[in-house]
Amino acid sequence: MAEEAKAKGNAAFSSGDFSAAVRHFSDAIALAPTNHVLYSNRSAAYASLQQYSEALADAKKTVELKPDWSKGYSRLGAAHQGLGHLDDAVSAYKKGLEIDPNNQALKSGLADAQAAASRPPPPPMGSSPFGDTFQGPEMWTKLTADPTTRAYLQQPDFLKMMQDIQRNPNNLNIYLKDPRVMQALGVLLNVKLRTAPEGADFPESSSPERKRPAESEPAKEPEPEPEPMEIGGEEKEAKERKAKAQKEKEAGNAAYKKKDFETAIQHYTKAIELDDEDISFITNRAAVYLEMGQVLLPIAIATNVPALVS
Repeated sequence: MAEEAKAKGNAAFSSGDFSAAVRHFSDAIALAPTNHVLYSNRSAAYASLQQYSEALADAKKTVELKPDWSKGYSRLGAAHQGLGHLDDAVSAYKKGLEIDPNNQALKSGLADAQAAASRPPPPPMGSSPFGDTFQGPEMWTKLTADPTTRAYLQQPDFLKMMQDIQRNPNNLNIYLKDPRVMQALGVLLNVKLRTAPEGADFPESSSPERKRPAESEPAKEPEPEPEPMEIGGEEKEAKERKAKAQKEKEAGNAAYKKKDFETAIQHYTKAIELDDEDISFITNRAAVYLEMGQVLLPIAIATNVPALVS
């Protein structure tokens, strides 16, 4: 019986087994080929599987069988939106609202489709968020002209890394853990990096070395603590901007983990505007752009994302 197959399909859909739902709804359609609800349900199951071409065919059949049923246009809009046909999606939702002006699902779908249509398209597959930064002889000219990267050009492993990045800018993510590559990126993007001065001597351990009793120095008279210096207006403003930038970065990281890439990009961009000296804001945003631009990321990028989004 068609109703029995439909009930099985509904149960499978509710449990998240969309493939089984498609099978059961197909069995029901074979028994009741003019039932518009069955095509609507199967369209929803196909859409949940991201098989939007099949979802669109069933949505069109739903509207053909029952042109005055608003839910059919909701299915039609969702399928068009899944395929990236945003103008068609908007038209479908509007048509449904002509039939049922108070339908919340249609209103929500229309708002989503209009918002998606107003957003700039993601970078094309395989494109780099850094554009032409690594292309042509200009890259080598910049690296030669800057004193912080000029010496790196005498190092064969650095040359090999930069040549690999020049061939495929997306490979940048493989090498970002190398501080020389980070420094080169800052030079190429005209971003000032906070780096330790050359020849700076850092202790190997944060714990001070204990001296033997024989080597202990005589106790000194405690020196009076200096009066706290007043922070100038510009310095105070700079610190506040850096603090705000870090908060934007943290918000971007949180959005990234939720796969809300558009929001993550907004936060990282705001962080860059507030503090253009921190390269991590740029690399974090680059990681998001790369993920938006590629459905399947290279293993190297997936491995390095935790380092980028710290």
